[in-house]
Amino acid sequence: MASQPAVVLLGARQVGKTTLARRVAAAHPEAVFLDLEVGADRARLSNPELYFARHRDKLVVLDEVQAMPDLFAALRPEIDADRRPGRFLLLGSASRALLRQSAESLAGRVAYLELTPLLLAEVGPEELDRLWLRGGFPLSFTAANDGQSMQWRQDLVQTYLARDLPQLGVTIPAETLRRFWLMVAHVHGQLFNASQLGLALGGISHTTVGRYLDLLVDAMLLRRLEPVLPNVGKRLTKSSKVYVRDCGLLHALLGIPNMDALLGHPAAGWSWEGFVLEQIIAAAPPLSTCGFYRTAAGAELDCVVEWKGQRVAFEIKLSSAPKPTRGFWTACEDLGVARAYVVGPVAERYPLSESVEVIRPQDVGGVFG
Repeated sequence: MASQPAVVLLGARQVGKTTLARRVAAAHPEAVFLDLEVGADRARLSNPELYFARHRDKLVVLDEVQAMPDLFAALRPEIDADRRPGRFLLLGSASRALLRQSAESLAGRVAYLELTPLLLAEVGPEELDRLWLRGGFPLSFTAANDGQSMQWRQDLVQTYLARDLPQLGVTIPAETLRRFWLMVAHVHGQLFNASQLGLALGGISHTTVGRYLDLLVDAMLLRRLEPVLPNVGKRLTKSSKVYVRDCGLLHALLGIPNMDALLGHPAAGWSWEGFVLEQIIAAAPPLSTCGFYRTAAGAELDCVVEWKGQRVAFEIKLSSAPKPTRGFWTACEDLGVARAYVVGPVAERYPLSESVEVIRPQDVGGVFG
């Protein structure tokens, strides 16, 4: 906000965008805060050009801005009339549509930030188990006990299906979307096969399954991880991998109530992979790209971060003594990675070779310098 006239803060519903924005607004005594899902606040913007001109000297916060997409066209001339930084803070829960609308109207006038669920770097390594089990939605993480946290997450899933996704323009029946979300939870971290899921959903087309996936990715509930496709002369996996972004929601969908159940569940390793992956992506430098690498011969890396012409590789293992497979070493050689890390719940970090180190999840942020 110190350098751009407008900032777009993206994040899933209930992740804390409004709370953060109200704290920012509290530091600006004259700030104006409008929730665009409230009819009275939308009515104030019936003539947005006039409203913005009258409040030109104030911070204007617009919550759930995707509810009034036409506003972006009105914001452009207003910002051009006064390009002082920190004039508008826009909050949105639908990433792709919001990015497209704002990019078309506000190119060069706006900065984008994503508010993720709570991260290990924010809550501290002593809270690792609780964060992994409950996920990073603030009210889930801070619940009095695991039972209350689980109930909150199950209620959140229902609220998303019954209210929040329809408000974002989703017209798919809630029960259909629930079944799809649950099926994705069962293949969390694995290669996404739209045709297989379509058959399981009653024979719908892979195109329709892809549309369902796009909707939940757009709502920042699922993550689509694309393969790294270097020219290495090998048969490469070209399918995406899909994750439930918040591990707490994953566990709610799978009915995993506590740590004992999680550690004994067949999905524990996949869950751990998704949990660590979110820490890596959040810590990755701006303008970096994240993907995975897999060949038909079995060479594989769970995450590859490409940054400044270099590749940093990660293998994620739910083991107190993780041992990378031959496929890991082959993949590192294929890609010519600068450094590689094996991330596991170990007591302390230690080297495996000159360029490969075993680290803990809390060490991820430091590997990028």
